[in-house]
Amino acid sequence: MIDAHFHCWQLDRGDYGWLTPALAPIYRDVAVHEWAQHAQAHGITGGVLVQAAPTEAETHFLLAQADAHLQVLGVVGWVDMLASDAAARIAQLARHPKLKGLRPMLQDIADPDWIVQPALTPALQAMVHHGLVFDALVKPVHLSRIQALTQQHPQLRVVIDHGAKPSLDAPLSAWADGLREIACSTSAQQVACKLSGLLTELPAGADSDALTPWCEVLLSVWGPHRLIWGSDWPVLNLAVDYARWRTWSVDFLRQHCAPDDVLRVLDRNARQMYQLTPV
Repeated sequence: MIDAHFHCWQLDRGDYGWLTPALAPIYRDVAVHEWAQHAQAHGITGGVLVQAAPTEAETHFLLAQADAHLQVLGVVGWVDMLASDAAARIAQLARHPKLKGLRPMLQDIADPDWIVQPALTPALQAMVHHGLVFDALVKPVHLSRIQALTQQHPQLRVVIDHGAKPSLDAPLSAWADGLREIACSTSAQQVACKLSGLLTELPAGADSDALTPWCEVLLSVWGPHRLIWGSDWPVLNLAVDYARWRTWSVDFLRQHCAPDDVLRVLDRNARQMYQLTPV
């Protein structure tokens, strides 16, 4: 089985602007082998290592981790998509067989329309040419822009991270409608969504079961063929540990899906979308 979203970092690299001592549970060096211990305890044999800093230097750091650890089946990195030579940079990075996607940190960009500007076209076309996934780190405000992106670039494969990070103490209708519009206007081969990163969005003191209606929406909108499980470890540790999220989410899937569909969410969809090879 696959964990389609986890991180590692080394603080002295110095490019994690968001990672400060205020985030005490995760403000430390985090190694791939730590993730592997948690993952293997739950039958997970491979994962997708996702960027946490908006630098190409970190992308090279992550690819080096993938070279050193067979369990890392793919890397989602970062590149300056507005650089004049963005297409060439993407081509160079894509020479590494484990680079599977790129992720601009859209949630941290002030302008929600940033992603639909024409200047990004060469980079996005290069991603299509090299078979890379666009990981969309977004919030509900970005959903209409992601829909526009998929219409402008219908061959671009897109994975929406963390269910688009809804505010779990707000009504879910507008968020659900935004997701549904994307799902209904795109193909299963083009756009999928990650069942990940939701526990850290819960209001303080809320029980994990408060996630149930939100996860039911994700399953209803995307179905078991377009939903991909991820841990978002170690950011997950700001809320709970790996075992609790894995157990809760697998129990949820087993209650709502046939066994074969559970396996799609936990394994097959990630392999197909990111074009992962077996361990």
